[in-house]
Amino acid sequence: MTKVKICGITSLEDAMMACEYGADLLGFNFYQVSPRYIQPSLCARLVAEIKISFPQVTLVGVFVNMQVSQVNNILQDCGLDLAQFHGDEDSDTILQFPGKAFKAFRGIPSEETIIDFVSNKQTSPPTFLVDSSVAGLYGGSGHAGDWNAAALISKKYSFLLAGGLRSENVTHAINQVSPWGVDTASGVESKPGEKDAEKLKLFIQTVRTAG
Repeated sequence: MTKVKICGITSLEDAMMACEYGADLLGFNFYQVSPRYIQPSLCARLVAEIKISFPQVTLVGVFVNMQVSQVNNILQDCGLDLAQFHGDEDSDTILQFPGKAFKAFRGIPSEETIIDFVSNKQTSPPTFLVDSSVAGLYGGSGHAGDWNAAALISKKYSFLLAGGLRSENVTHAINQVSPWGVDTASGVESKPGEKDAEKLKLFIQTVRTAG
């Protein structure tokens, strides 16, 4: 079954709604220039509530070019399960979080790049995330990526597919790419940082019936 990650959570209402509809992973964005930025103190309060009602949901912190010490502090203070590195981090950064981190690639990575990031990474899926590449943006662009190229690497790796996914196109994306999971933020929003209940419910329902 294809996993569902809902990213850019900024409120308890949106977090609970996503979990109730069946999300497998939630993403919290700590990149301060993002419209989906969440303060660590607020995230910690949300996580505490989520873990009471939905302990099975994996909680992911999204980081862009942040110092390792800061990432460690946020992971611990907020009680997050995984770190998603969405900036220009190298593979050495990932290795400093054994079993708790994965890289988000903007565009389709080469085989050499993939091996560099995952060869020494001992953890369960996702091994990485593939997002669309939009100049000047670190995710959340709403633009779809190259699904043909993504389909080629899905034969060997269990990854999250992101980039412009919404209920109208996610079935096609899943059928074409066969990713381990799909990731959306803007595709289920009424405005940046605020989820739309109907879009969110329909997206997750569509994923569950795809494939």
